[in-house]
Amino acid sequence: MDAIADPVDPKPFAHLHQQNAAVYRQIMGAFVQAKRRFIVHLRPEDVRDALTAATGGAPELPAISDALSSLEHWGNLHSDPDTSRVTTVEEFHRARYLYQMTIHGDAAEEALDTYDQALGRRGALQSVALVDIAAQLRILLELARVAGPDPAKAHLSLLALVDRFKDLAANAQAFMGSLARTIDLQDAEAEAFLAYKDQLIGYLERFIKDLVGTGAEIAGLVEQLEQAGVGRLLDIAAERAAQDAAPGGPPDSASTDAEKTGEDPRQVERTNSRLLWQDRWQGFRVWFVSTPHHPSQAMQLRTQARASIPRLLQVVSALNERRSGRSDRAADFRTLALWFAEAPDEASMHRLWRSAFGLSPSRHLTVDADTLEARQEDPVSPGTAWNQAPALLISPRLRKTGSYERRGKPNKVIDRSEQRRYLADLAAREAQETAEARARLATPGPIRLSDLGALNPPEFRLFLGLLGDALATKVPGARRVETTTSDGTMAIQLVELDRPGTAEVRTPHGIFRGPDHLVEITDLTDLSRTEERSA
Repeated sequence: MDAIADPVDPKPFAHLHQQNAAVYRQIMGAFVQAKRRFIVHLRPEDVRDALTAATGGAPELPAISDALSSLEHWGNLHSDPDTSRVTTVEEFHRARYLYQMTIHGDAAEEALDTYDQALGRRGALQSVALVDIAAQLRILLELARVAGPDPAKAHLSLLALVDRFKDLAANAQAFMGSLARTIDLQDAEAEAFLAYKDQLIGYLERFIKDLVGTGAEIAGLVEQLEQAGVGRLLDIAAERAAQDAAPGGPPDSASTDAEKTGEDPRQVERTNSRLLWQDRWQGFRVWFVSTPHHPSQAMQLRTQARASIPRLLQVVSALNERRSGRSDRAADFRTLALWFAEAPDEASMHRLWRSAFGLSPSRHLTVDADTLEARQEDPVSPGTAWNQAPALLISPRLRKTGSYERRGKPNKVIDRSEQRRYLADLAAREAQETAEARARLATPGPIRLSDLGALNPPEFRLFLGLLGDALATKVPGARRVETTTSDGTMAIQLVELDRPGTAEVRTPHGIFRGPDHLVEITDLTDLSRTEERSA
């Protein structure tokens, strides 16, 4: 059923700004519901019954008639005389009308319905839509590989692909917008938000996983389709869409240009339809296929979804801090103000003020030696009021300069030559022990670990460091390893034996045991040994 046109200058949205806008919306809603049921006309009594069934109450019949007249004046409705129930001359002269929506009123209701749906849309990241898109691309790929594809199948598959893709893109945009508003919500209930967080993170992780896998498959199918000739399928869809164009429609710029140049309007319609399908394909391609300079929309969506997870965790951390009682200055001041308002008297307010801001007597100031001695002989309780306690004698220098220390020549520099001499002797002794340990561990060639003999503590510490460096460098399956210490003073070469026994290295603190190896240790600080090893 198509709504009829109205000759008057239409103002189909004027009823939204009137005093009884809610009643006007309900009446137009009754006409929209009647259109869904394929009912052409409504009488005022029918409108009243529809409002009563929908809301449980309705205005009086004269008020509904006035509202219908106003809607007709604005161009939302069109009226025709109702002569079907006339049985007498008096009834014929009485005004009775049948009302029907105009094209302007119908378009306005569709626009308002779209607006309401957009406001209430939460959006979703549709993993199922990705699977459906991939399935439609496989069908199109099979059609593209056929010499003469079925035009109906190609057109329907492209329409299904476009519809599914529109839902995916619109829902993804709405979801990311609602997600940003949810994350920025500051006054959310902690328990509810934490429960929502667990579900949301799991939901995002599943979608990111599906987007990585299915999105890569879709990108591959898009490239295969372009190689197989997707343009041919787009031309077929454009041709079938042009065949459905109704003749005698309102003139547009394309048809006007065709009349001026003498071209066939149907050919112009085919060209426009072909351009439309090419634009749709390019938009679809950009959504899933990345270029070196322009990442795909799917990749950007994946990046936003991943970035939202740390933001969610930050909100959770802030909620946990709030619940754990961390200091919040604004909240503390609000609580303090409430306590002041609930204080029973002024004395309680003063006690609260002193407790909150610590305005106690200034007993923390530095005093002179005489006052300190007097306080030790006759202590004063911290709870003593300032006007009852003995006066504090403050150093005049403190009041004058703000510093208690006497200004003058600096203190004598402490002679630390003895400590420096001790540290130098200690460093020399350690260097000597290290040099002796290197000389002791240096081997004339490859020997067994069991032949190293007994080691003193400095030698054993150096040996453990060498052995640890060699084992850390060794890769699985390698029988030979060679490495140098980080300071470049020693090199070690370690080789596994075919039949290793157990090597024992004796120290004053115990016996070190392990699998026997061939080992060669070189002291790189000994130039003669280094040159001999290089030769």
